[in-house]
Amino acid sequence: MTEAKTSLKRTLVGKVVSDKRAKTVTVLVERRVMHPIYGKIVVKSSKYHAHDENGEFKMGDTIEITESRPLSKTKNWVATRLVQKAGLL
Repeated sequence: MTEAKTSLKRTLVGKVVSDKRAKTVTVLVERRVMHPIYGKIVVKSSKYHAHDENGEFKMGDTIEITESRPLSKTKNWVATRLVQKAGLL
């Protein structure tokens, strides 16, 4: 078969909030969830450390991260692609 295989790894899109560490970026992923009692839409956020081998992603960039094997104590994600460059609104 020559069909494209779909990846089973999770992907998330978020904003780079720190690029100070070597080969690592901190990505803030926000998601909108309805509150179970009040029904209001609430923004919940999580921070992930993602591997950035070449240091190509800078603070403010919106990037896509993909789940991977554990690379360090806190790093289980790899930065895969740039969605939007910082400052381009």
